[in-house]
Amino acid sequence: MINMIDDVKKYYDEAAEYEWNRLDDPYSKIEYNSTVHLIEKYFPKQGHILDIGSGPGRYSLMLLKNGYDVSLLDISNNELDIAKRKIEEAGLKAENYYCKSALELDIFDNDLFDGILLMGPLYHLHDKKDRLNVLRETHRILKKEGIALISYINTWGCLKSAVSEFPKVFEDTEHFQRYLNGDLKFLPEESFTSTYFTSPPLAIAEIEKAGFNIVSYAGAESFLSGLNIQIKNLCTYMPQVYENFMNAAVESCELPQYRDATEHLHIVVKK
Repeated sequence: MINMIDDVKKYYDEAAEYEWNRLDDPYSKIEYNSTVHLIEKYFPKQGHILDIGSGPGRYSLMLLKNGYDVSLLDISNNELDIAKRKIEEAGLKAENYYCKSALELDIFDNDLFDGILLMGPLYHLHDKKDRLNVLRETHRILKKEGIALISYINTWGCLKSAVSEFPKVFEDTEHFQRYLNGDLKFLPEESFTSTYFTSPPLAIAEIEKAGFNIVSYAGAESFLSGLNIQIKNLCTYMPQVYENFMNAAVESCELPQYRDATEHLHIVVKK
């Protein structure tokens, strides 16, 4: 586990600036806007939020602008440095910055936060016991009736994105069934770092086992999932139509016909 955490930390330290810029990409912007949509729809209207796996602070900055008290926790010092700089440039101030892994939530008291973002850490934990530990600790530190937004990478959606992003993998046709089954563990040489991908039913079962009630779930890319190249072209050549598609996708991200088949699975839960 120590080596895996080191691999993940190294990746995000090196990719810190990329992670800040990533959500400005026309395709990734759909993910960002869907996430904001879910936060605005389900989170309490005020209170203290913990952003676990905050990265460079894109969502924390949005929350601070909307009047929340926000603490950031991330494994990467470089990511947190960017977050602090961006937040201070906006004339805002976070409550705290914690450079720790999601496996170190024992530093927090029980029933402390009104809302929690857990978006990223579960992408990297191969061991189910570790994922359940993070989920149970998240449950413990969330106030009663508090809301959390929990994210996984969805193997069903990755099958769609694979057509343009990594088709060569599927020269071995056994991989199709592996992606349909979920519960995939990749080493750094097989992915961008140590990663864990799973299916919506397995993710939901894991979250329920940790004691949460499922409120809703969504596919961050909605009906535009897997259309990376087409979306970039649309943004370039027909920007207003791009905006129309993006807005419609965001509003539709919880519909059952779309939410199971996107790369990023967002699960809204309540304590």
